[in-house]
Amino acid sequence: MKNPNPKSPGSVLKVLIIILAVILVVGGAGIFGYYWILENYTVKEVTIDGNIHYTDEEIKAIVMEGRFGNNSLYLAYKYKNREIKDLPFVETISVEILSNDTVHISVYEKTLAGFIEYLGRYIYFDRDGIVVESSLVKTQGVPQVVGVEFDHVILYEKLPATDDKLFGKVLNITKLMSKYGVDAKKMYFKPNGEIVLYQDDIVVNLGKEENLDIKIMNLPSLLKNLVGMKGTLRMENYDENTKKVTFEPDHK
Repeated sequence: MKNPNPKSPGSVLKVLIIILAVILVVGGAGIFGYYWILENYTVKEVTIDGNIHYTDEEIKAIVMEGRFGNNSLYLAYKYKNREIKDLPFVETISVEILSNDTVHISVYEKTLAGFIEYLGRYIYFDRDGIVVESSLVKTQGVPQVVGVEFDHVILYEKLPATDDKLFGKVLNITKLMSKYGVDAKKMYFKPNGEIVLYQDDIVVNLGKEENLDIKIMNLPSLLKNLVGMKGTLRMENYDENTKKVTFEPDHK
């Protein structure tokens, strides 16, 4: 007995044609959408902020590398508060779309507490004392720390300091100097616990940790009166009430 509803070759061919047409439409739409995105979201303008240790061109080269490095949608997806592990001074990078062809790159650099000189190189460390960079180039705005000895230095590991609180002290002083506009190039931790800053030809003895905020806050106004002079500014006993300070000129 014959099948009452046999599928003729013609009907099968019609079904195949319909399926193929659907595939072509969907595929064509996909291809169209792909090229539309590439054309309309191609980056033409870039703004950057937060970068100190790297130039704008260096940041652009790092962020916009690769096949889709000039596509704003791709960059915004790839760099959404992305942690950066292969750049010594950078913690995270974020990309924001301002318009189809314009993006803004925000660079969040690591807070560097200071650096030491070791075997002819500048060793930079963060708030935890972790070595983040070993360089032959001195970076502006980062104070040198002296008076502390290290028998070895390993990149990305903590400096072997006998005082675990040292790095917190360094970072605190660095932040206070930045806050109050003190441009000391060097800080010295004396064996007796006193802290000494070196700014131009003036040596500033801050004494121990007491009243550091008050001392550094008032330091710029005191230094203004010492422009062109050489000597030691003694602030060991300086506080908000007594404001005791003496200056010992260098007669050499």
